[in-house]
Amino acid sequence: MDTLIIRKMENKDLQKVLKIYKEGIETGMATFETIVPSEQVWDERHHATLRFVAEEHNRVVGWIAISPVSTRSVYSGVGEVSVYISSDYKGNGIASKLFKVLIEESEKAGFWTLQSSIFAINASSIQLHKKMGFRVVGTREKIAQLHGQWHDTVIMEKRTANQ
Repeated sequence: MDTLIIRKMENKDLQKVLKIYKEGIETGMATFETIVPSEQVWDERHHATLRFVAEEHNRVVGWIAISPVSTRSVYSGVGEVSVYISSDYKGNGIASKLFKVLIEESEKAGFWTLQSSIFAINASSIQLHKKMGFRVVGTREKIAQLHGQWHDTVIMEKRTANQ
């Protein structure tokens, strides 16, 4: 992984980002979504500049981005984090590297809280978030169904140092 590059996501990356997102959908423990959105829908749902990719040998192998949690101005500094790594590259510390860049850049952009809603069964994602300074806020029990099965989600957040 010594040739790994973390960089701002570009429009040309969207197809690769959506392919990795599809892998996440297929795990059954990364998102309640069952269909990969179009490039336009994905683009509209995520912050315009707080999106990054990890690239290895000119191949996008992971991504991280922030979605707004509300359209109300009082929540303008609160973002929902999504992070996905290609199944072929998991366990190599890529998500941590993406997180470090996202945290730094989101604070520069005025974000004071990052949050994530993680399937309770997704222990590796919960551990990753803890490693990156997130804390568990609570659990939402049976919040939604995926393929007819109820799932709990763990809500985690990270506040900036000056909060």
